[in-house]
Amino acid sequence: MSIRQELEAREAAMLSPHAALAKNSRGRHVPEPEDPIRTCFTRDRDRIIHSKAFRRLMHKTQVFLSPLGDHYRTRMTHSLEVMQISRSIARGLDLNEDLAEAIALGHDLGHSPFGHAGEDALTQVWSEYEPGARFIHSEQSLRVVELLERRGEKVGLNLTYEVRDGIAKHSKHKGALAGYTDIPSTLEGQIVRYADRLAYINHDIDDAIRAGIIGERDLPASAIAVLGHRGPIRIGTVVEDMIYQCRGKNEIRLSEPVLDAVETIKEFMFDRVYFNESAKREEPKAQNIVRQLF
Repeated sequence: MSIRQELEAREAAMLSPHAALAKNSRGRHVPEPEDPIRTCFTRDRDRIIHSKAFRRLMHKTQVFLSPLGDHYRTRMTHSLEVMQISRSIARGLDLNEDLAEAIALGHDLGHSPFGHAGEDALTQVWSEYEPGARFIHSEQSLRVVELLERRGEKVGLNLTYEVRDGIAKHSKHKGALAGYTDIPSTLEGQIVRYADRLAYINHDIDDAIRAGIIGERDLPASAIAVLGHRGPIRIGTVVEDMIYQCRGKNEIRLSEPVLDAVETIKEFMFDRVYFNESAKREEPKAQNIVRQLF
């Protein structure tokens, strides 16, 4: 028995019956010999980490297009934070941490430069050539791993179905988390969808406070009373709530009070930060760069 087979047997013995097991993966577009050491999901994680697209995330900003300072988040730090939250939840639910990690690290590989301003600019310029076209970063992330990345002469990273599915369906855009129907097929992918929202609203609060756009006292009191006054406490509250709500169940959800608080924070951030004049001041410059490059 190989080390990989031992790891797969350990998964089958120890993980929840609702977990996505590596040995039961729906496979890859192009069949490959199995690795003697790594499961298919750890192999996917490694391919993502070593990809050029992942390295480029360090140069892509979150909210602020060209922040002055070393401590503002980038798409890479965001992806790492999503990965950490996803692994914590997956571990608490006895789900597959390796699958959650791979999806989290790959979910933003196709995000545009200049954050959502770049995404909007790409939609505008693309629609001039193809009316009705829309740039969606989750779809571009899938194109990156399936077509644009190379492994030597091989096209794409040839990831497993479960990882590609989680990447393609991680984003809910600006809508509410509850009631979303196009959800990932695995619980691990659904965890990443929640972790993505949780990570960005919390670290964007930190960045917005650092930039002087908002202060701690501006945060909605009703949500802070439920989630906590500091970012780590808020993350801990949501992670614990999800684990207690979902342990032993074939679903990923939050309790109603916690979900309402998360949505209240999100709405506040869109109103006071993402659409704030200070955060959007350089958008015309960013959009002009994208247009010229296109």
